[in-house]
Amino acid sequence: MNKTISLKKTKTVKKGIISRQIIQQFAAFGALIIVYIFFSLFARNFFSVENLLSIALQTSIIAFIGIGVTFVIITAGIDLGIGSVVALCGVITGLAMKAGIHPVWAISLGLLMGIFCGLFNGFWITKGKLPPFIATLGMMGIARGVALLITNAAPIYEFPSSFEIIGGRIFNIIPVPVIIMIFVALLFGYILAKTKLGLYIYAIGSNEEAARLSGININLIKYSVYAISGLLAAVAGIVLASRLVTAQPTAGNAYELDAIASAVIGGTSLMGGTGTITGTLIGAFIIGILRNGLNIMGVSSFIQQIIIGSVIIGAVYLDQLRNRIK
Repeated sequence: MNKTISLKKTKTVKKGIISRQIIQQFAAFGALIIVYIFFSLFARNFFSVENLLSIALQTSIIAFIGIGVTFVIITAGIDLGIGSVVALCGVITGLAMKAGIHPVWAISLGLLMGIFCGLFNGFWITKGKLPPFIATLGMMGIARGVALLITNAAPIYEFPSSFEIIGGRIFNIIPVPVIIMIFVALLFGYILAKTKLGLYIYAIGSNEEAARLSGININLIKYSVYAISGLLAAVAGIVLASRLVTAQPTAGNAYELDAIASAVIGGTSLMGGTGTITGTLIGAFIIGILRNGLNIMGVSSFIQQIIIGSVIIGAVYLDQLRNRIK
């Protein structure tokens, strides 16, 4: 009886933040339109179909890990190791195929490695009582070090042609990674918005102690969100390896910053309890369009770092303002 009442209260809390999330999504979408219009006017060939497909292709990698880290951030956690996990899972998959393992099983090994990395984070956060920042910072170093160690810091290449389909195009037009991105966004958007797991994730982020008293298994949910983050980092690593036809142990460097930024720009609060997959997808496209448009305009990569960094600071500042008002 008490659990039923608590669950109803939890649902009420979730409904209470829906209106704020809708407003934040509209704000993020408005920013996306403004950025898109700006580069359409001032960047040559930006509006071409080929360039728009290129933006979607480039954005897909950030979208994968951005969606994963959204689950973590909503619980008021963080995952700084996803960039390194991207590299590790990519080279695990590549080495498995080089050893003669069928691509399907090699991909499965890569995905399992991503889940293992997420569970490893979850263990130290729940059982070891380490702050998520420290646990995932450690994973950043461990995953990168293992990737460099097992490859001797050399790229892995010469994959079966069937594996290259993942990073290719359908009818030489539509990028397969974009289709995978849409599927992932729909699947995990549904999980977050329509399932008990999603409901519990929001509850933990809103008030962890209240969620615990409501009978929610806090540790299990935290294991789940970090496993999801690791799984989608693995998806990103495998897709990236297929697209580039090589698995680089140095891949994914600083990807965690773009992933976290895409979530925050899309309305996910670093304080937890708020966020949507739609918003994260919009945030990922804002970053993707910024990078693409600035490249077309010939802006120096150093200046691009300054601009993207400023956008991240601005997004976090707005997040802090939202929380103060709330």
